[in-house]
Amino acid sequence: MKHINIDGAQNVEVSRKLPSEKTPARQLDMMERYTEVYRSHLNDDKSLREVKCLEVIYPGLFRHLQKGDLIAGRLDFLPIGFGCVTSVGGVGHYCVFHKLRGLKDQLPESDWPRIDALYDFWQDHDLKTLYCQDVLDETTTGRFIDCAYPYMATARLSGMMLDYTKLMRLGVPGLKREIAERLAADQGNGYLQASLEMMDLFVKVIRAQKDLVADSGDVPMEAKQRMIGDLTAIEDNPPQTFRQALQLFWLYALCAGCINYGRLDIVLGPFLKADIEAGIETEDSAQAVLESLWMLIENRRTTVNGRIIVGGRGRPDPEAADLFAKICLRVVKKLRCVEPQFTFRFDAETDPALKDMAYECIAAGATYPTLYNDDVNIPAVQYAMRVDRKTAEQYLPFGCGEFVIQGQSLGTPNTLLNMVKVLQIAMNEGVDPMDGKQKNGPVQLKPLVDLTTFEAFYDQYKKMLDWYFEKCARDQLYSYEVMNREVSFLFASALMDDCLARGKALLDGGVKILGGTLETYGNINASDALTAIRRLVFEEKKYTLEEMNAAANRDFQGDAVMLRDILAVPKYGNDEQEADDMADDLYEFTAKSVRQKGIDLGMDYFLIVISNNQTNTDWGLQTAASLDGRRRGVYMNPANNPQGGAATSGPTAVLNSLSRFDAKYHGGSVQNIKFTPRMMHEDKEKVKILFDTYFRKGGCQLMVTVVDKGQLEDAQKHPEKYPDLIVRVAGYSAVFVDLDKTVQDELLSRALWD
Repeated sequence: MKHINIDGAQNVEVSRKLPSEKTPARQLDMMERYTEVYRSHLNDDKSLREVKCLEVIYPGLFRHLQKGDLIAGRLDFLPIGFGCVTSVGGVGHYCVFHKLRGLKDQLPESDWPRIDALYDFWQDHDLKTLYCQDVLDETTTGRFIDCAYPYMATARLSGMMLDYTKLMRLGVPGLKREIAERLAADQGNGYLQASLEMMDLFVKVIRAQKDLVADSGDVPMEAKQRMIGDLTAIEDNPPQTFRQALQLFWLYALCAGCINYGRLDIVLGPFLKADIEAGIETEDSAQAVLESLWMLIENRRTTVNGRIIVGGRGRPDPEAADLFAKICLRVVKKLRCVEPQFTFRFDAETDPALKDMAYECIAAGATYPTLYNDDVNIPAVQYAMRVDRKTAEQYLPFGCGEFVIQGQSLGTPNTLLNMVKVLQIAMNEGVDPMDGKQKNGPVQLKPLVDLTTFEAFYDQYKKMLDWYFEKCARDQLYSYEVMNREVSFLFASALMDDCLARGKALLDGGVKILGGTLETYGNINASDALTAIRRLVFEEKKYTLEEMNAAANRDFQGDAVMLRDILAVPKYGNDEQEADDMADDLYEFTAKSVRQKGIDLGMDYFLIVISNNQTNTDWGLQTAASLDGRRRGVYMNPANNPQGGAATSGPTAVLNSLSRFDAKYHGGSVQNIKFTPRMMHEDKEKVKILFDTYFRKGGCQLMVTVVDKGQLEDAQKHPEKYPDLIVRVAGYSAVFVDLDKTVQDELLSRALWD
């Protein structure tokens, strides 16, 4: 097979990254040193190679503080380096090729050969390239984010939520001691030896922060002295105060490359409560520190990550955790940042005052917190992931809605499937009508004329889906094999059960629960298309399958009457049993089939996640017209929501449809809804009853955007007037005017309830 070059964008980037503090010349020097160290250890133990490479970039990539910082820890990223996810750098030993090329614009032409030499070397060693070389093909499988294909695959380690409570309990010396004891019992273990060296490197990072703090001109002396004192304390002792605990957590998360942070109310709440009781902090001073954390996370600009979760079951000290949550809610309402993705878990016993604070944040237009219903999600996770209730209580959403168990499970979404394209392939004897290419793999498909019943037609679609499901599961597992062959993810592994206890890296048999997720798109477009086909072809017999398929393939040109008939068929999102039953049937077939594929291959779980990260729009641009009435090149439905314009029966009907899916079969699902400020404030009690009813009926999650009528339309025409207008895109929030127009159009198509 020809060499695959993955040069180009590898993730959604809405927020612009802060420019590096390092000069282009220094960046080039660091990348050359990194590459030379990698090359010199190419045949050594992967863990040793990793720690030696980390020593090149840490602490050197850390940068000075900025005005308002009360916590140390800002980090630059290079086009070549080490990481977990593409949102900040890349995966494993990585090269972001288009960003490396872009450095030529900032360097003299005499340095361009040095860039070219790095580019050529990493074509053979970038981890993601190694994976793509084996998995991608010219018909069925594209790289993330190449939307010409029905299916995309990638290698990444998204959603790592580390056990920071362990870090707080042991501190740096305690964690080093545990690693040393494990190594003494297993001498010669390369992973443990490298982990010990990794901890020595982390101490150097802490010490280097003191110099950066002292040298930061925009930070008041009192704040500098306090930060330096806290940094000194955590070098040799477990944290004793709220600020020390926050500082230790933040630096470790940066070094680990983790961009989702988990249940910080459990991690930091007890320290906060003790400090307030002792008079060390006040609620106002703690809020100032958390505002600093919020800005540090916002400045990382990962677009779809930065999860901080509060509330819910499974918290050892609910009083301390609620205190932390209360202050966080004040921060959210005041700052209105797009990150962190602040998430509020609740159940029937949640303090009503906290729920009211969460409601007020949403009503103020913050788009946060996102709401997760523990009464539904805990038993659902228990079944889906095959864990006990105590473990399930530690579930966490990350990224665009996928679930993991903090400190225990891996659930990265490395595969993505377009349900609409697969339906079109099944209807056209394997051909994608968008580009005319054969994309059915080895699956034999019958011509439509031979499918004389709806059941036969539906079975053909399921047959095509099943082949892709199998491929998704195998490619997901293979991404772990490739990553494990190349790296150990030392920082992440040290705080994940049971890596140190087993003396094995995360993907080498160390992680306690090996899971994964498949992102599915166009679910509702596909189910609404099935509803239309069943009614118009097989029940009313107004058209043949061939006639409807031909009309869709020509984008309904000259087929106005048929299109009107299709649009008149009941649509999901209106509490119509016919449409909702079909959506539920397709959902359960998909979710159950995918889950079983993962189990059969030896994963602890492999689940669909009904998420959205603007891929519904990007994929829609390269998807032919569908038989729900969606036109060629138009965005697909977002996540678990109806297609734009399809929900016409009010918010109660929408939420009734959304609550239909049984949450125990998926690994996360996101639901978006829009209200006007008038409704959120003047009809506050009615909206609360609406939400409560939805959650009581089985709703697992809800995300709310609050905007005035005409506001988004005006912002699209006059972006300069709306620099801070935040909207919920799907699994993430964004400043509306920063979004591509096609994404803006999809948001505008969603119903605004008043």
